[in-house]
Amino acid sequence: MRRSMAVATIAAITLLGACAPSSTESTSTAGEDTVGADTGEEIETLTVALPGSLASLDANTEGGILNYYVASIAQEGLLGVSPEGTLEPALATSWEQPDPSTYVFDLRDDAVFADGTPLTVDDVLFSIEQARDPEVSPGTAGYWPEIASIEQTDTWQITITLAEPNQAFAWVPTAVGALWVTSQAFWEANDGTVGTSDSLILGTGPYRATAFVPDSYAEFERVDTWWGGLPKVKTIRFEFIQDENTRLLARQSGEVDIALNVPIAQAEQWEQTENTRVVFQPDNSYVGLTFDTTVAPFDDVHVRRAIAHAADRQSMVDGVLQGKGEVATGIPTPEQLASAIPLDEARTRLGELPQVEFDLEAAADELAQSSVPDGFAAELKYPNTGPQLGKAALALSQSLATVGIDLTVTEVPIEEWLATLGDGETGLSFMWYFSTTGDPAEVITYLLDDTWGNVASYSDPEVSDLLRQARESTEPTEVVDLILEANALEVEDLAYWPLWWGQSATAISDSIGTEDFSPYFLLSVWPARLYAAG
Repeated sequence: MRRSMAVATIAAITLLGACAPSSTESTSTAGEDTVGADTGEEIETLTVALPGSLASLDANTEGGILNYYVASIAQEGLLGVSPEGTLEPALATSWEQPDPSTYVFDLRDDAVFADGTPLTVDDVLFSIEQARDPEVSPGTAGYWPEIASIEQTDTWQITITLAEPNQAFAWVPTAVGALWVTSQAFWEANDGTVGTSDSLILGTGPYRATAFVPDSYAEFERVDTWWGGLPKVKTIRFEFIQDENTRLLARQSGEVDIALNVPIAQAEQWEQTENTRVVFQPDNSYVGLTFDTTVAPFDDVHVRRAIAHAADRQSMVDGVLQGKGEVATGIPTPEQLASAIPLDEARTRLGELPQVEFDLEAAADELAQSSVPDGFAAELKYPNTGPQLGKAALALSQSLATVGIDLTVTEVPIEEWLATLGDGETGLSFMWYFSTTGDPAEVITYLLDDTWGNVASYSDPEVSDLLRQARESTEPTEVVDLILEANALEVEDLAYWPLWWGQSATAISDSIGTEDFSPYFLLSVWPARLYAAG
């Protein structure tokens, strides 16, 4: 379960602000990116402004979502992710699951590292062992379940046998999960210092790292060794620009071509910048309240229900997000379930889950039945990189004040906020989780399963059994049935209360076109889907 913690917490560091909407006068359309046709010309240099910094290029060491975006252009896993959020071939041309615990991968025999050396089966086996080692790969080791065996079973084939069945395991050996294949010779030659300015990273992807200054920039050059062909972009430079105003100025001056995570307060300014469009896209993010069920008075379900009744979620979406998002009726996002069932059906079924409606009279009644009928004081912290969380918290505080709960809202540094998640002392907190895989059960397993523990200290044998069945099932529709049943049972206990599913805002120069822009765009070999627009 450390895998999900890494995604949830580190992704929050780098993507807080991803739900940033534009003003209500915005002309941008969620989920669409329309610009001029492909001119056929190559792009000499593409400069991408990232809203956070990297201390290492090695995603195994520093497993943040920005590391995924960067590493995925140079390194690959056994499988990749399609624009639709489904698994597709990468270094494995095909795969099969002969039984619930066994995965067989047939590898490419023509893959070549960016330094010109051929990929071997030993490189793949070595990379898997490195990714599973918590000392070598603290950012990814927790993703890997217990393994019974990993072995070469044919000239270009490996078989992984799990200790227990897990239908979602195929997402683990991907570059959106927990595997970035590298050269064993490269790793050993650099004595384990991979990801630093001196050694950089090496993979089989279309780009090779050529320069890296931690917390400043990283640069990659196109190579002609990739099995997937030759992208149009020759050079990619990532600028780490944390300050929002500096990022905006860099785009206004033409110094950057793409900027991730346009903040809510500036979306209109970005849209008014010459030759710039802002594309909003559901980002598979879940935002909600977490109640530590072992910390008083949040160990009382009536207290939890009182707070849930006081959360005006629709007003948060309309006001805080200015409509760029939607009320979360369950824990999984519709897009997450859409890897198994149609999106419209996913949204409908999530809407059928039990709801706790905004009702201040009901909130007061619940509080009167609780262990603290006269009210109490509490604190809700939010990270300084997530202003929309702060605004939502203030709105909640005003509602709670009417029923006798004094909620103090405190902005803290991101590191301090992260340290409070699941610390056993903080009774009320935000959860902001960005799913990176197409596994329908990713986020709900992280939040509800007690096998590895969870941030709400929540435990229900029936819920855990349903999630176990979901892991073992090989029928996608059955997986959805099981996790929604688990979600419905959890609502009775209310360890979590969903607030909204968010969107990300990406600013792109009109001279750059994209193909298949989707919530999974940046979790693929995304430069291969860029072109010079005319």
